[in-house]
Amino acid sequence: MIIDNLTIRIQAGKGGGGIVAFNKNKGSLGPTGGRGGNGGNISFIGVSDLGALNALRNAKVFKAEDGKNGRHQLNDGTAGEDLVVKVPVGTVIHNLTTGVDQELVRVGEEILGAKGGHGGKGNFLFRGPHSTSPKRFQEGLPGEQYNVRLELKMIADVGIIGLSNVGKSSLLNELTKAKSKVANYHFTTLEPHLGAYHDLILADIPGLIEGASEGKGLGVKFLRHIERTRVLFHIVSAESEDLVKDYKAIRKELGAYNKSLLEKDEYLFLGKTDMVDLATAKKKLAKLKKLNKNASAFSIHDLDSIVSIQKILNKIAEDK
Repeated sequence: MIIDNLTIRIQAGKGGGGIVAFNKNKGSLGPTGGRGGNGGNISFIGVSDLGALNALRNAKVFKAEDGKNGRHQLNDGTAGEDLVVKVPVGTVIHNLTTGVDQELVRVGEEILGAKGGHGGKGNFLFRGPHSTSPKRFQEGLPGEQYNVRLELKMIADVGIIGLSNVGKSSLLNELTKAKSKVANYHFTTLEPHLGAYHDLILADIPGLIEGASEGKGLGVKFLRHIERTRVLFHIVSAESEDLVKDYKAIRKELGAYNKSLLEKDEYLFLGKTDMVDLATAKKKLAKLKKLNKNASAFSIHDLDSIVSIQKILNKIAEDK
């Protein structure tokens, strides 16, 4: 199961302390205490692995390395090692301590989460014409510490939506060779699946039900993933006894969650046409065309219908 909401604490490294030291060599007397190394930073980097948050679920505190103390003979302490936390592209980083939100939208993009503390000065840096043998030094400063909530809002070019068991996973598999689970019962898909069609990312969004925007069924857990898609492929099953009701039920949930979802480009499809006779499929498609004049039908067993969908995807890719 993909984890898409996780709260953790991040602690950047503490700066190392400066020291008091003096040169013991004859003719070279004077302060030689080095400064402490800076504490390690904590940053977040975007990766393509949708399940990257799963690896973080068992550790509630993420801490970067502290800087080392300064040393004799003007040698500074080494800096603490930075900690880089991998999160899926599409993750919003909510800093619960400061109230600042940031998001990672590209693979390899990196965001600073917490800055390490500065190392303290050694006594060498306090020398002066009136203080040739200073015994002053500084402790290292603490690193930043925050409570952070990581929320995955999946980014995809095309979101495939519809009620459960309408053929979303089958279509994704056919178009992208993804390995989304397929079976003839509700909620086969319990987490989003991604597939790539050339340069487009397609997402099979788990089936929604009436009341999803209020938390029923799989609820808002997956409605928020739809926010980040550019285009919607809305599938209604040819096996449905009331196509219009099914279509409007999904549209109602989208609007109840976020009205902007209703403004996304939408392609309407009658799926699983191989499960009904040709005359029935034509009648049902005619009903869908009243809702969307560009509605079309497909079956994963009908190559021509799949090619037609590929042409739509090619057009979307051109406009990207």
